[in-house]
Amino acid sequence: MEGDASFLGTVQSVQGATVSVELATETAPGLAFIRGYGYRIGQIGSFVRIPMGYVDLYGIVSKVGAEAVPEPLLSTEPYGRRWITVELVGEGTEAGGFQRGLSQYPTYTDKVYLVTEPDLARLYGRPDAPNFVKVGHVASTENIPALIDVDKLVTRHSAVVGATGTGKSTTVAGLLLSLTTGDRFRSARIMVLDIHGEYAAALKDRATVFRVNPDERNGELPLYVPYWAMSFDELLSMTLGRIDDASQGQVVERIYEMKRAALELSPRAGIEEKTLTVDSPVPFSIHRFWLDLHNLLNGTHPVTGTAQTTETIAYASVDGVEQRGNAMQVVPPRYRPPTSGGVDRIYLSASTLNLRRQVEGLASKLRDPRFDFMFRPGPLLPQENGNTQADLDTLLAEWLGGPQPISILDLSGVPASILNDLVGVLLRLMFDALFWARGLSEGGRERPLLLVLEEAHTYLGKGDGGPASVAVQRIAKEGRKYGIGAMIVSQRPAEIDSTILSQCGTMIAMRLANALDRSHVTAAVTDNLAGLLGMLPALRTGEALIVGEAVQLPVRTLVDPPAKNRRPDSIDPLVYDEYGPGGWNRAREPGNYGEMVRTWRNQNPRSAQIIREGDDADEPTAG
Repeated sequence: MEGDASFLGTVQSVQGATVSVELATETAPGLAFIRGYGYRIGQIGSFVRIPMGYVDLYGIVSKVGAEAVPEPLLSTEPYGRRWITVELVGEGTEAGGFQRGLSQYPTYTDKVYLVTEPDLARLYGRPDAPNFVKVGHVASTENIPALIDVDKLVTRHSAVVGATGTGKSTTVAGLLLSLTTGDRFRSARIMVLDIHGEYAAALKDRATVFRVNPDERNGELPLYVPYWAMSFDELLSMTLGRIDDASQGQVVERIYEMKRAALELSPRAGIEEKTLTVDSPVPFSIHRFWLDLHNLLNGTHPVTGTAQTTETIAYASVDGVEQRGNAMQVVPPRYRPPTSGGVDRIYLSASTLNLRRQVEGLASKLRDPRFDFMFRPGPLLPQENGNTQADLDTLLAEWLGGPQPISILDLSGVPASILNDLVGVLLRLMFDALFWARGLSEGGRERPLLLVLEEAHTYLGKGDGGPASVAVQRIAKEGRKYGIGAMIVSQRPAEIDSTILSQCGTMIAMRLANALDRSHVTAAVTDNLAGLLGMLPALRTGEALIVGEAVQLPVRTLVDPPAKNRRPDSIDPLVYDEYGPGGWNRAREPGNYGEMVRTWRNQNPRSAQIIREGDDADEPTAG
């Protein structure tokens, strides 16, 4: 009978969800055949079944042999081999299927059976279930698909972790392709924060790409992040940096007044003067703001005849100007030099603001073309009076309501000095937009949003109180209620704040050789699977352990990779390239280092290809 052939042994010890099983003397080691299928007895990661009346308890083998001998028996069986340790994960019935958690526990001498392939297929879920998508197959058998519950994957957050070179980016690309293939999820909404510009090639037919330097021939759009949509703290970090409290109060008042004046000139739906704050996303001119501060700090003021107070001098009109400046072009005025005495004296501004160095730094940023995506955001750029050609609804419609299910915000062209702050701004904007729109059809409750955070360890470090970490912690703790899910992608989980990692309901763990990284993953998973996660160093490239809420049972799976022409731009280069044009084995030839320098200066790795294609187009054709 199948029951006899699959019989393993009996329960000898129960400690919480950990069960020690003594293998029966008739259980042959090695390979067992049941109904034509071969099974390895005592394989780490294999499943066992413990019948308890109408309910079957299911567990995963985590230890085998002498390591699995219960501690009280170590003195009598120090070299015992016929023991296995099982971590219980859930229970099921023939009619009701499988569910996580336990309503009862096994007792001494309960029988333990090997779970056969037909049972596994039932436990792992139905491929035709509408909320499950296939992401690969169970590593031990190609006949059983690895299924992920989309509801739990998105709303309960997830993490994809693995050492560099283990196929992490390819796995993420495969997951996103699975989530957006066919019409089942035709209204999917996914936003990828792509730090290194890897995913455009892999997702080109189902993603809209936003870049600082877009390739318009490929349908890419410019990335705009308007400064005036930032909160005051975010804007201060991006512009003036750290300032003293007295100066900060005056800056707050100045920005508020500029927003109030702009709102009075061009009313905006949903806000009026009595509800306006310095954090309200109302356009104002940062260029005008810079020029006003520059005049206040550097302007000179003529005084004729009568004496004036310091306060009067500080706020007098700047009529000591020899040449007017230009706010939008960031050209400062030229002033008459101050004099030391005489009837017609010229005083330097007596402003108490301690911002001279910060204002000069702001001018430098406003002139720097690398910051144009933020300070000159196309149709979202305010003129000096605060008027703009477009509003935030245009931006949100492009990012969240475009024709493609995936939006890739390519941040590879963003200066590294502001990357952390910018990620925080983007995440906070998404959270606020969906939080306040939670009752609308565009909100997250009606149409959830999945945020994919690539290379998360670069801005979510432990103890990092930066804006990115604060924003992700808020999404991890509260996003579920408003339809905002996060997928954390990292090669160093040990460097990610434990608060964030612990909120990830699903863990997709690839090969991790570092013991510290493994310990953080083990501490973050919701199941008691320390023994199972011990196999992380031995996983193959492209293989993953998926544990948590999005899978019926923890599963060791081979993720279906995208086609070779759809892989992320993160594949290892070949030192010896047997079939291609690269590698150290190719013929030595003169290189075009002028083109190399031109691309470097252009700060765009794709510019060389664009230039070459342009040069080819200029060449005369034959015939």
